[in-house]
Amino acid sequence: MEFSGEKLTAKRLFNYIFGLFLITLGVAFSIKSNLGSTPVASIPYALNLIFLIEIGISTIIFHIFLVIIELILLRRDFKIKHFLQIFVGILFGGFTSFSVALVSFIPPAPNFFIALLMSVASIIIIALGLFFYVPSNIIPLSVEGVTQAIAIVTDNSFSKTKVYFDVTVVLTSLILSYLFLGSPGSVGIGTVLGALFIGTTVKYIHKLNYRLTGENVNLKKM
Repeated sequence: MEFSGEKLTAKRLFNYIFGLFLITLGVAFSIKSNLGSTPVASIPYALNLIFLIEIGISTIIFHIFLVIIELILLRRDFKIKHFLQIFVGILFGGFTSFSVALVSFIPPAPNFFIALLMSVASIIIIALGLFFYVPSNIIPLSVEGVTQAIAIVTDNSFSKTKVYFDVTVVLTSLILSYLFLGSPGSVGIGTVLGALFIGTTVKYIHKLNYRLTGENVNLKKM
């Protein structure tokens, strides 16, 4: 069986699902750190705080919105399979709710240093998740799908575009939080660190993988 012009192997499917799960696990760690959610979840978490929408549901709403943005950017290059990102967004929302529940047994960080370590762990876990699932080239999650679309349209690297996109998402979340809550809400130092370093971490994971395996993973496949 082929998908996106490539054979859909068990390894490819595993990398895709495992990568998605790792990203949501990283999101859960960022929320648990109480230093601000990771950029990928800052807007859904802001919606959760403002309108009391369950985090998984707000995540789904956010991803549907991003699919619309991607359609506008790619126009004729927007593929039918990208409409399936809506269903992947539903899966991702479910994974997010599950991951948040999974880390609920972890006690709150007793001090800022431990909280910062949890935030750094979330960055590494999310970057690793991106490294696994993006090259699998099955159905891009809308967050990465729109990042890929911007990278292609602007002819920039995925890692650099990821940084720009995350910063934009964080600023939007910050504006929403101040307008409706009068506080930073879902944004904190952990959010800022994620916006600045997730893309860079993906780049270094890619370099490390190349040195170990000699495999040059294409992070701009669509």
